[in-house]
Amino acid sequence: MAKKEDIVVGRRLKTSIVSAVVSVTLVLYVLGLLGLTILHARKLSDHVKENIGFSVIMHDNAKPAEISILQKYIDGMSGIKSTEFISKEKAASDLTRDLGEDFVAFLGYNPLFPSIEVRFNAAFTHPDSLSNFSEIIEKERIVKEVYYQRSLVEMVNDNVTKIGAVLLIFSGLLLVIAFALINNTIRLSVFSKRFLIKSMQLVGATQGFIRKPFVIKSISQGLIGSCVSIASLIATLYGAQKQIPELIEFQDINMLMSLFVIVILLGIIISWISTFFAVRKYLNIKSDNLYFY
Repeated sequence: MAKKEDIVVGRRLKTSIVSAVVSVTLVLYVLGLLGLTILHARKLSDHVKENIGFSVIMHDNAKPAEISILQKYIDGMSGIKSTEFISKEKAASDLTRDLGEDFVAFLGYNPLFPSIEVRFNAAFTHPDSLSNFSEIIEKERIVKEVYYQRSLVEMVNDNVTKIGAVLLIFSGLLLVIAFALINNTIRLSVFSKRFLIKSMQLVGATQGFIRKPFVIKSISQGLIGSCVSIASLIATLYGAQKQIPELIEFQDINMLMSLFVIVILLGIIISWISTFFAVRKYLNIKSDNLYFY
């Protein structure tokens, strides 16, 4: 009879451990998916910002040496990612390819001007920064005008700000829900051992001694759940790249590693905090009330 009871208790213990690990894994997986979404949304917004067309158009009589000096000057300015000189001939060739017909032959001359195409780092594509850049460059003698789509820049920045705010709020709500779910799972696990906790306390065990095995067990479960969720996230990301190959361009190993570290820390910290307070509750509760909580 005693042997059967031991088997039943062992099975219940294993089931409890598996349930806790599965709960932690699922919650952290959802948090990780949200993290991946935020990272890719950020990379996509940076990609869009860094590819906004910004043209410094020269006068037709600008000398190559003067253009080269100006290009080097622009390259040395803060926030500049890259510059490219576009000659009149190359501009005409590109436009002919886009239009599908030779407009130069039709007009009898090339009406285009040489220009320098400028690409900014994402952090410097704010309307005010671009406006200041335009004012500085337009003072150069060889510059005819500076052209970029101001409305597009403003629209991109506004949309990125709105989307960022929504994702931030959603992340906060999901983090609270994740903490609540993991906390409830751990509390149920500790609840099943409330009599053991009180028995140990009655025979003279200190609170630290009683709490230690519960905390270690909880942290190990959080660590296992974190590792499983990370493996699931990697599999999900791999599958998404198979379906959408363009996602590979937005991958950043350092950012992914940071996300995985955060997932592991969340699994450990939430499990540790939940266990600490759950055990403390039954350490401080009166023996007569164990049947009611």
